[in-house]
Amino acid sequence: MAVGINYKSHVGTRAVPTVPSIFLKPTSCLLPHEGTIVIPKGTSDVHYEGEMVVVIGRRAKDVSEAGALDHVLGVTCGNDVSARDWQKSDLQWWRAKGCDTFGPCGPYIVSGLDYDDLAIELRVNGEVRQSQRTSDLIFPVPTIVSWISRHVTLEPGDLIYTGTPGTTSALKPGDIVEVEIEGVGVLRNHVAASR
Repeated sequence: MAVGINYKSHVGTRAVPTVPSIFLKPTSCLLPHEGTIVIPKGTSDVHYEGEMVVVIGRRAKDVSEAGALDHVLGVTCGNDVSARDWQKSDLQWWRAKGCDTFGPCGPYIVSGLDYDDLAIELRVNGEVRQSQRTSDLIFPVPTIVSWISRHVTLEPGDLIYTGTPGTTSALKPGDIVEVEIEGVGVLRNHVAASR
């Protein structure tokens, strides 16, 4: 799962959401550390989105915000890769955010951190493109987990991409994208065009 528009710095001219805006990403989009993000045919505007990813460790159904972290194993680095042209033209985001390789995450899961105040940075070819703290989240981790669990049962191993800060731009074949989260590590992925 993933949260749309969840950083104050990413709202822009849109209204600030009053509840988490959740969408689904298929498991087939997952990509490991050092895997290759493939830009599919038919899109010309594929963007990076550096994100903190929550990893569920214990079944969560109707959990309170106060008890939500008891169901979290930890967090990892993620990249909610998005085809912006498809995101704008399609009614649903299934292909814009769910294509194969559009869900890089890893390489480590770390628990016991203050998930709501970690530095997150995304670099393309070594150049910093996003830099923020998770304290800028509109909905912190306990709120996200509690909100989702009211509607969908979360199972161990489920992932929740928590949103991206600031602005994004297009990737191109040959790029190397890194997402670094304080205390967690670095997720690195290469970019290639579909053959």
